[in-house]
Amino acid sequence: MAELVRLDSLADERLDVFARLTERQVRSGSEGRGPLMVVESRLAVTAALEGGAEPVSFLVDERDLDASAEVLARVGGDVPAYVLPHDEIARLTGFRLTRGLVCALRRPRGRSVSEALEGACRVVVLEDLVDVTNVGAIFRSAAALGADAVLLSPRCADPLCRRAARVSMGCVFKVAWARADEADWPGTTLGLLRERGFERLALALGEGAVAIDRLPPLGETGRRALLFGTEGTGLSPRALDACDARVIIPMAHGVDSLNVAASSAVAMWQLFR
Repeated sequence: MAELVRLDSLADERLDVFARLTERQVRSGSEGRGPLMVVESRLAVTAALEGGAEPVSFLVDERDLDASAEVLARVGGDVPAYVLPHDEIARLTGFRLTRGLVCALRRPRGRSVSEALEGACRVVVLEDLVDVTNVGAIFRSAAALGADAVLLSPRCADPLCRRAARVSMGCVFKVAWARADEADWPGTTLGLLRERGFERLALALGEGAVAIDRLPPLGETGRRALLFGTEGTGLSPRALDACDARVIIPMAHGVDSLNVAASSAVAMWQLFR
């Protein structure tokens, strides 16, 4: 079990990773810590540990110690769990921790696009989504609705940032994903999908777009990739040109479109069947 360490000062530098470092500093491994990620909530931390992530330290709300015992028991005694009173944790972080537990872990080695596609039949492709809440929500839907992999454009938000991991309920650790190289986006990346037999469907308005309920189910032997574009302008012209078809979700009451997190869930439910 993790070693419980009760701290008496919020200035303790061991707490920096939980509240005083920026996401960029955590991700880049500044201060000689190596590339890290910070994951909040017992559910998300458990998913990270089950996914093989290496824990570095925990921060625990004193009043949630008993509830966190099962998670803390998953690691060895060489991993410290820093314990603070509830009010002190709120002062440190500026907000109430979800379920009173947060963990700093080593960032796992990134997969290549080819590795993420190994054995996949249902793939979600995200181009330039910058809202980490949307990214986290899409990963949760992807895990729940049968996606085998998620591919990200080079400028897409980080799925392992603290908020995305929390919103995903830990699903960022359950679905294989990879970020495309700048030089390979979008042509080479989407070309690889074509070479591997994927039907590439762009969720986008436009002439000739087909309603999703007019497309057949995927079936047992098919391969299908669904592309979703940035929250503002949607998919880029180059990404659209590389797709086999445009697909839309029919709208009522003059509504133009759904939020990308909502539309992706609807599309996965219908098109990954």
